[in-house]
Amino acid sequence: MAGGPACPTAKDTFRLLGKGKKIPVILDTDIGGDIDDTWALVMMLKSPELDVKLVTSDSGNDVYRARIIAKMLEVAGRTDIPVGIGCKPDDKPGRQSEWVGDYDLKKYPGRVVEDGVGAIIETIRASEEPMTLVAIGPVPNLPEVLRRAPDVAQKARFVGMHGSVRLGYGGRPEVSAEYNVRADPKALQEVFAAPWDVTITPLDTCGIVYLEGERFQKVWQSTDPTVRALMQNYQAWRAAREKKKAAELDPPNRSSTLFDTVAVYLAITEKLLEMETLRLVVSDDGFTRIDAAGRPAHCAMKWTDLGAFQDDLVRRLIGGA
Repeated sequence: MAGGPACPTAKDTFRLLGKGKKIPVILDTDIGGDIDDTWALVMMLKSPELDVKLVTSDSGNDVYRARIIAKMLEVAGRTDIPVGIGCKPDDKPGRQSEWVGDYDLKKYPGRVVEDGVGAIIETIRASEEPMTLVAIGPVPNLPEVLRRAPDVAQKARFVGMHGSVRLGYGGRPEVSAEYNVRADPKALQEVFAAPWDVTITPLDTCGIVYLEGERFQKVWQSTDPTVRALMQNYQAWRAAREKKKAAELDPPNRSSTLFDTVAVYLAITEKLLEMETLRLVVSDDGFTRIDAAGRPAHCAMKWTDLGAFQDDLVRRLIGGA
C-alpha cells in the first residue's frame, strides 16, 4: 500500500525550500462548518513558503463553501488562485452565511471551476514540482480524483487533518471517532489505499491547539484586511452557534480549537513535532487504529514545543512569518 520511490515525500517537498522555491499546494476544505478551516486558509495564504495553486470545497454544500473561499481570496487580493466546487454542490445556509452574505461566485475576478475534482487532477498533472494536497475535512472529492486519475498519486503527497490515535478531543486519553473520518470513513479508506505518501495530524496534536491571552489579542486587534475578515467570520460562526447576531456578542478572548492549522504547518515543516510512522486502519465507524495490516502513515504524535507553534501561527497571520 505504501507509495513507491516515485511518490513524493515530505523531504522531496521540503527540499524545494532549500532551492529557493515555494512548495506548490492544493487545499481541499469543508470551510463553512467549523471555523478552523478559515483560520487554516488564511494561514496558508500568509505562509511565504507555499504557492497555493487551487482551493476546493469538499464534504457537501459545496457551492456555499466555495463562496466563502472566493470571498476570502478576494479580500486577500489572491484572485489569482482558482476556486474549485466539490462533487456535492448545494448552497444551503451555514454557520458563516452572515459573513458571506449574497456573494456571487459569478463575480469572482478569478477562475471558478464547477468540476473541482477535475481541477485537482489538472493542477497536479500540470505541476512541474511534487504537489502537496492538504485535506482538512472529510474527503469525498478525493476518491473520485483517484478513480478518474490514479496517476496523480505518483505526483502528490497527501497531508490530512484526520484521526485519533492515542488521544481524543482536548487531549483526553480516550480515542475518538474524529469528525473528518467519521463523516465519510469509506472516502478516507480509499485515500489511504492510494500509493501516495500519507502524513496526518490526528487529534493527538491538532486537538490541543488554540490561541488565548496576548497571542489571541494580537490577532483580534490586527488591522490586516484578511485577518479582519477572519475575525468577522469567527464572530459570525460564534453567532450561528449561539443563535444571535454577531453584533450582540461580546468580543472573544480566545480562539476555538484550531485543528486544521496543523495540517498547513505540516505542508511546510515538521520541526516542532514528533513524527511516528504507524500502520493505520480506518474502521467503518470512523476510528483510526494502529494495526499491523494497515498502511504506513506519518503521524504527528506529539509537540516538541506547542508554544513555539502558537507564536509561529500568530506571526504568520499578522505579518512577518
